[in-house]
Amino acid sequence: MTGNRCDRNTGVNRRSFVASAGAATGLLIAAPSLVKGYQANEKLALGLIGCGGRGNWIAKLFQDTGKYQWVACADYYPDRANATGDQLKIDAARRYSGLSGYKQLLDGQLDAVVIETPPYFHPEQAAAAVAAGKHVFLAKPIAVDVPGCLSIAESGKLATENKLVFLVDFQTRANELYREAVRRVHAGDLGKLVLGEAHYPWSGGSRGPAPTSVEEQPGNWYHVLALSGDFVVEQAIHSLDVASWIANAEPVRAWGTGGRSLRAENTIWDHFAVNFEYPDGFIISFTAIQTIPGVKDEIRCRVFGADGVIDTDYFGDVWIRGQKPYEGGNTGSLYTTGAVTNIVEFHQFVATGQYANETAAASARSNLLAVMARKAGYSQGEITWQQLLACTERLEPNLKGLRA
Repeated sequence: MTGNRCDRNTGVNRRSFVASAGAATGLLIAAPSLVKGYQANEKLALGLIGCGGRGNWIAKLFQDTGKYQWVACADYYPDRANATGDQLKIDAARRYSGLSGYKQLLDGQLDAVVIETPPYFHPEQAAAAVAAGKHVFLAKPIAVDVPGCLSIAESGKLATENKLVFLVDFQTRANELYREAVRRVHAGDLGKLVLGEAHYPWSGGSRGPAPTSVEEQPGNWYHVLALSGDFVVEQAIHSLDVASWIANAEPVRAWGTGGRSLRAENTIWDHFAVNFEYPDGFIISFTAIQTIPGVKDEIRCRVFGADGVIDTDYFGDVWIRGQKPYEGGNTGSLYTTGAVTNIVEFHQFVATGQYANETAAASARSNLLAVMARKAGYSQGEITWQQLLACTERLEPNLKGLRA
């Protein structure tokens, strides 16, 4: 990629990326007076940032729990903000639009924000929310580039310091089958990890039309590289996150390839093939492809160890076979049930003062893995973890002419 500044001799190591995040952000620490206590049965006043398809879908899930009250919403497009406001019965005065509408939302009285905007905007909006003393529920992926990932890691750390909840909405990490199976792997039930496979074949994706004007970009952002981070970041991160979770480490290096064979006119790619090498010789082979009619959609990760194998399927079963088997079971409607679990736990964390915010650092690591895959693919070559963390390149979309 052009404009990519990577110092190959920075000395940044694999374990320091979260600690170094502050240098990439310059965030303000929330004033303690902005943080309040809550009761277990108290409704949290919510603001929704991003009133598109997923924003409206997840807003209803929050509402259905009976633990929240929507009091504000913001979207670039005023008609979307108004439609969502009507649906959620939000006062007309607290429906905001334009690129800076979220800032007006954060100035108002509310307890927490749900961020469902294009991934490019997540680091800035999450940082502003933490600085304003708001709890944060954030959609994946958290960012589109390395500085953005480090910013989210820092926001999570600042949230903990300021007694705020910061939760990233990965459905697999909310599922008890995944949680128990991965816990067993981390306890050593597979023995030494040897080889892993992570796959994301998808029948959907880039067949839709790309935006033809700047004004269309906030609403049709998936096809805009700087807004989505490409297919490998925006979608395939699901399988890479599970792989990162199981590995419980950062890779030493990655090498890969890929291309734009199915939609040459697009700005995002349609397939990637990347190998990640971890310490002690553990290898994860990753592939992802989109826009294939009739393909069986999968979010799959399988890891072989010296003493057994773990197999995880977002749309199927999770289990372990080997010397210490785990029967596991079927994940069911994970797309919905995982989100609902995160929504319920978000309220629980706020009400009981649980501010560990473990998903922030974990999602930063897996998101960096996805960015690493993109860089390896784009370069048709190799990149090390140290080189990745040294990359200061920021993906910047063309927002000229959009309403502030």
